[in-house]
Amino acid sequence: MASAAEALAHVVRGGCTAEEALQRVATQPQDRGAARAIHAGTLRWFLRIAPALDSMLKPGQDMHPLVRAVLCTAIYQVEYSRAPAASVVNIAVDATRALGQGSASGFVNALLRRFLRDREAIMAHVDSSEPSRLAHPRWLLRRIRAAWPDQADQIIAAGNEAPPMTLRVNLARTTREAQLALLAGQGMAGEAGESPTAIVLEQALDVHALPGFDDGLVSVQDAGAQLAAGLLDAQPGERVLDACAAPGGKTCHILERTPGIGELIALDCDAGRLARVQQNLTRLGLSAQLKTADLLAPGWWDGRPFDRILLDAPCSGTGVIRRHPDIKLLRRQEDIRGFAATQLDMLLRCAAMLRPGGLMVYATCSILLAENTEVVEQFLREAPQFRREGADRHVLPRPRDSGGAATTDGFYYARLRMGDKRA
Repeated sequence: MASAAEALAHVVRGGCTAEEALQRVATQPQDRGAARAIHAGTLRWFLRIAPALDSMLKPGQDMHPLVRAVLCTAIYQVEYSRAPAASVVNIAVDATRALGQGSASGFVNALLRRFLRDREAIMAHVDSSEPSRLAHPRWLLRRIRAAWPDQADQIIAAGNEAPPMTLRVNLARTTREAQLALLAGQGMAGEAGESPTAIVLEQALDVHALPGFDDGLVSVQDAGAQLAAGLLDAQPGERVLDACAAPGGKTCHILERTPGIGELIALDCDAGRLARVQQNLTRLGLSAQLKTADLLAPGWWDGRPFDRILLDAPCSGTGVIRRHPDIKLLRRQEDIRGFAATQLDMLLRCAAMLRPGGLMVYATCSILLAENTEVVEQFLREAPQFRREGADRHVLPRPRDSGGAATTDGFYYARLRMGDKRA
């Protein structure tokens, strides 16, 4: 619990991502899985847990951020884990001491025992507020309901679940049916997902325990993300740009799908994340030209036009909240306008690098219209030589009880075809 609480404090007080926070915390190898699960679960329900904690404090009462984080992780485990409540209290007291806050151990013990005693009344009070009950910020609930009134309840429910583990089968080397049989033979249950290459596992596993992973037969990638390569539909001999490539799932899928591709440039502004692209390429026996550069910066492009461009643009991440629950704490409504402006700039930049007649796929992992259809519509006004090719694709998150194979994260795709002549 101590490691999870320390990581939580980094997110809440320091504004870093959940993954960055975990990297800052020293954790024993045997404890990393549990620390990660508790950290993610507490973040997922933080907007319900924190009000419960605050309701037990005196007006204006404050405490050390690490003490507050221990209390939040403990309340999460009492509410959402199978751990015996009394054990959670004892572990929380030990964690308080381990984090150098021993003077607060009595306070932590007393407050958690009060929570156990008055839990039903405390949570009933918290749940009278919809944002607390649903563990989503008010502004995001409002936007989800405005954009998707019929699907909003499912989207919100999915955002409060642990994500499924979904595999992408490398159809250049095996079949989905063969991989399902291989998994079943080792007691690993899975079923076909929504995309032709997807398998949704019943339970998450260490990737190196997966049959075929180290040999490049499968990769881990959400079924919604697996749609990108098919929508881009790169052809043999073509020059392709993956404009925001890291960590490389879509780059690798494009290459698996089109072995005879002419050239694929995987571009990303983060050298560390681009290294992960190379790791994935190496495991799969694939190759691409990797470039570390800002898409919007001059100098990196050689002037030769691309036949196809995939722009998986930076966004709010509101479609992948169940994988990154820190988004519910870190994202602000005012961020959306900035994302949309950058997304439009990136589309216009990519348009200038595409050959006449070429195809561009614009993608985000957002479910907000301001980052999706509204950006595309503004782009088409500013770049009239382009037209939509087919209908836009909105992939919305759904909870596990809607069917394991139907479970995806949230994505948006638009296919944009350039006319035979530049404007």
